Amino acid sequence: MNDAADRRIQVPDETSSADAFVAQLEAWRMRMESALAARLPASNAVPARLHEAMRYSVLGGGKRIRPALLFATARALGLAEDDVEAAACAIELVHVYSLVHDDLPAMDDDDLRRGRPTCHKAYDEATALLVGDALQPLAFQLLATDPKLPASPAIRLRLIDMLAQAIGTFGMAGGQAIDLAVQGMRLDIAQVEDMHARKTGAVIRASVLMAAECVPRLDANLYAALTRFAVAVGLAFQIQDDLLDVIGDVSTLGKATGADSERAKPTHPAVIGISASQQRVRHLHTQAINALGPFGERADALRSLAHWLLSRQY
Repeated sequence: MNDAADRRIQVPDETSSADAFVAQLEAWRMRMESALAARLPASNAVPARLHEAMRYSVLGGGKRIRPALLFATARALGLAEDDVEAAACAIELVHVYSLVHDDLPAMDDDDLRRGRPTCHKAYDEATALLVGDALQPLAFQLLATDPKLPASPAIRLRLIDMLAQAIGTFGMAGGQAIDLAVQGMRLDIAQVEDMHARKTGAVIRASVLMAAECVPRLDANLYAALTRFAVAVGLAFQIQDDLLDVIGDVSTLGKATGADSERAKPTHPAVIGISASQQRVRHLHTQAINALGPFGERADALRSLAHWLLSRQY
């Protein structure tokens, strides 16, 4: 059989595989909409305006990337989605709280999020602050009490600790503080990557490793492999975000572009240029895929997710 015929045979399989993954991603997204809606306070419960704003912010679309990472990791580890659904909700709630606060005038001062007015524009700044304040403890309440998570107190405590570290001063909040402090400054690429490892990477790592924590006595080598995967994907994800802020399309992204340049943020494209940033994403992608070797076919969903995340245009 000649090469051309070979290629003709392979294309449908590749297309079918890609279509299957897109369908899986949509199934996870829909699952999260239902799971989050069920765990959020009713919009007519007192205080109604706050609860309405919480639901507006959380259920306002979004790709649900962090829950997808958690579900895909669970699959690689032989866990059912039911086993980690509450953890996926917790990670998404803290992600949304961070977006609501990041969009405030005191931070990034954004008017648009997921193609809709940001929370403080749809409601007001005080309500947006309270939305974030309320979503964060709700996330930890789920980890402590949700009946679908493993019953082991040790596992629940580890999940709570892991999420707290991911969003604290050595994680997301610390990275955001650095991001605000260095606007207009010149950083080297190592400093930029340290900032991003905290601001974005820490929650991405938690999304993967919280699934691992739900497996009692997981082999240390497998845990280390997932850590390597998560670190590489977390950094590459932020670089791709920075690239899209430069070369992305607002109608596709659902938010304004060019904000990093306007605020003189030291991003990868600003420090090393677009081409080198794209090369860095490719290198990190290879690292991530190689890290999954010990899992074999069980990690195919994680591989597909890494491909999608690091080549996305929105």
